[in-house]
Amino acid sequence: MTVIKVCLGSSCYVRGNDKTLNFLENYIQKNNKNISIELVGCRCTNLCEGGPNIFINEKKYSHPSEDEIISVLEAL
Repeated sequence: MTVIKVCLGSSCYVRGNDKTLNFLENYIQKNNKNISIELVGCRCTNLCEGGPNIFINEKKYSHPSEDEIISVLEAL
């Protein structure tokens, strides 16, 4: 199972993770690749300086673009 955690702490949220979460929800719904994905929000991870942050299978991605997210998910 692939686990995607989106930091929803106030700093990451206002820096764009609200849009990232929306993008991920839509992308996963439209591009079901027959893999199991758990998409969850998490509280502040105390890594605000590089945010917004998401974690895909525990690997941190700071300020990821939609293209970067797609690239990572396509490689799964």
